[in-house]
Amino acid sequence: MHSPQSPHIVVDAKPYLSFCSNDYLGLANHPQLIAALQQGAAQWGAGAGAAHLLGGHSGPHHALEQQLAAFAGKPAALLFSTGYMANLGVVQALTGKGDTVFADKLNHASLNDAMLLSRATVRRYRHGDLVQLAQLLAEHGGGRKLIISDAVFSMDGDIAALPALLALCEQYDAWLLVDDAHGFGVLGERGHGTLSHFGLASPRIIYMATLGKAAGVFGAFVAAEQVVVDTLLNHARSYVYTTATPPALSVALMQSLQLIAQGDSQRAHLYQLIAQLREGMAGLSWSLMPSDTAIQPLLIGDNRQVLALSEGLRERGLWVAAVRPPTVPQGTARLRITLSAAHTEGDVERLLEALHELAR
Repeated sequence: MHSPQSPHIVVDAKPYLSFCSNDYLGLANHPQLIAALQQGAAQWGAGAGAAHLLGGHSGPHHALEQQLAAFAGKPAALLFSTGYMANLGVVQALTGKGDTVFADKLNHASLNDAMLLSRATVRRYRHGDLVQLAQLLAEHGGGRKLIISDAVFSMDGDIAALPALLALCEQYDAWLLVDDAHGFGVLGERGHGTLSHFGLASPRIIYMATLGKAAGVFGAFVAAEQVVVDTLLNHARSYVYTTATPPALSVALMQSLQLIAQGDSQRAHLYQLIAQLREGMAGLSWSLMPSDTAIQPLLIGDNRQVLALSEGLRERGLWVAAVRPPTVPQGTARLRITLSAAHTEGDVERLLEALHELAR
């Protein structure tokens, strides 16, 4: 990359129209975020200088945590450097030997690694199979129970049945960790995320979202009951034993939260583009997987074919990633098309024309 994040990028001195970014609202290069980051650096310097618990926790960190908690509809929130570190920290801090973690088989790698590092017993259920999950919960013995799930699955783009997952938590006295990396800022009222999309609220829910996708900056947070956040602050190793993120990022993210809340027109445009893409794919020999989100996977199946298709698009000035096993199951290689509110209808039409040409 030799250009800022945008639908129109430069890679190795060549221009491309990109459909690979998680910058769902087009905020990563937004002038207001750039100005906020500059102002934050001028006032707070380039680095935090220490871990949060050893003097690195600044006024902007604290203010952002308060705003994130309110945005997520939770009593408290805690900043993490990345979503990966947040998931590692939550699962490791809240479960251990004698406890059980129940996980969807298509969860993000960070959740998979987290449950293994926790040393809790792991029970995985088929993707979206809540009947199997209920059976596993019914067979469970003692200890804490934690269900972990993506809210929007990163490679399939489908949305987890969170109301049903919460109902199972109520029935079997379990916690629910929701990874909303790809829903925060995009789904729900004013972009408040997948919990808002479903109208869910429960003290059993531990909510994680990333701040480098729709929010356009960097980092992640966990929002939950105060007692959960206090536990994480003291026992989440990926929080305790790392330097705090630069305070300037928190200044920029507070501006980002305002833009997300004001972004209904951007979200409406994004969903118009999703509808345009899905309608324009009719007649192709490949099929889009079921998804109502900005992640639109085009299922190809064969590894060589998906690589050839990605290369064919690149030759036409289009950058679309070919995703293959082990990231996705064998036989399900795909083009992972991601849309942004910064795309235009013309951008989507250009992609559709290229795909139809390659199909012929």
